[in-house]
Order: sequence, then structure tokens, then C-alpha cells
Amino acid sequence: MFFPIGDDQIKGGAYPFFSYTFLVINIVVFLYQVTLSPDELISFFDRFSTVPVYIADGHHYYTLITSMFLHGSIMHLVGNMLFLWVFADNIEANVGNLTFLFFYLMGGIVASLAHVYFNIDSNLPSLGASGAISAVLGAYLIMFPHSRVKVVVFLIIVLRTVTMSALVFLGLWIVIQVFSTLQSLQMVESTGTAWFAHLGGLAFGLLLGLIFKRQADRMTLIG
Repeated sequence: MFFPIGDDQIKGGAYPFFSYTFLVINIVVFLYQVTLSPDELISFFDRFSTVPVYIADGHHYYTLITSMFLHGSIMHLVGNMLFLWVFADNIEANVGNLTFLFFYLMGGIVASLAHVYFNIDSNLPSLGASGAISAVLGAYLIMFPHSRVKVVVFLIIVLRTVTMSALVFLGLWIVIQVFSTLQSLQMVESTGTAWFAHLGGLAFGLLLGLIFKRQADRMTLIG
């Protein structure tokens, strides 16, 4: 297992206001979730998560946004927020605050729609920031492929910190997403992870990354 803990930072650019705001919102919502009883939590998820059959029937479109601020467990939250913390700020510094706001929310919406399309008859709630963050990672891969990413690697009980290029780290991440998606297609029961949302967000991020690539090439990265 491996997790990013830092990267090269852009010198100058916009202050990553929305990157940090989204991080705080996700944490606050999760803290609210833990105050709910099991029945209240189920009702909360049913109301604000993306349920494919509801979207297909033309209802609860607002959940395409609200679902990206919900998480099913503390590890789900920590993993997503770690990736958000490491990778989102450089993109926002590069494209500007309002553009990043649009990009992040649209990335999450596109990701949820991808999940709905491939699970059109599902009544299981889908939630989490993973789709929007997948868009962030896709854009980062295109815009800052040579940024150095600090990674914590767990090898059974051995803990090491290594540095690798964003191209290598995010390339490995993409391989895992594609493999996991293909594997999920062979399973009779759902794994509980919306892999198609990850790929939908990633595709959106790669496209937007191409649009902003020239602008990113003019920025200076510092360790």
C-alpha cells in the first residue's frame, strides 16, 4: 500500500481557498454523521447520496453534488482527504479559485453520472469525494507530470518514505483503478466501491488538464 504525503508546490498563483474549504466541509459533515443513530444515518445517506434508480427516474439530482461530501467510514474520509490535500492546491493555484470550484464540482458530477450510467438499476447509495478527487488527479497528471510526490509505502510491517514523479505515482494509481474496474465486472456482488465513478472523474480531469496544460507549464514548482 502507498499513500501520498506531499508534493512540489507552485510558486505564486491563487491561494487554494476552495481546496481547503472542501477539505473542511468533508470533515465537518463526517463529524455530523457520527452523531447520528444507525437509523438516522441510513435515512441521511438515502436522502443525500446518489442512488442510480432515483437519478434514472428524474429525481434527487441535487445528490450529484451532496454525495461528494459524504463518507462511509473514517478510512474512506482520511484516504480521500489526503489525496485532496496533496494534489488539489497546485491545480487551484494554477487555474484560479472560481475555475477550480467549477472544475471540482463538475468532476464530481461527471463521476457520479458515470456510476449511474453503468449501474442504472441499482438502488444502492453512492457517496464520497473519490470521483471529484479522481478528476483532480487526472488534471494533475497532465499539468504537473514531473512534480515530485512524497509517498509513504507500507510493505507488511516496513514503513518507508520515497519520492517519485507524479507521472509514476499517478500512473500506478490509474493502473489500479482500471484493474479494479475490470475485476468488479467479473463479480456477482458489488465490492462497495464505485469504480466507474473513479474512471469518469479521471477522464474529465485528463480533459481539463489538457486545456490548462500550457498555463501550468509556465508555473514554477519548488520542493
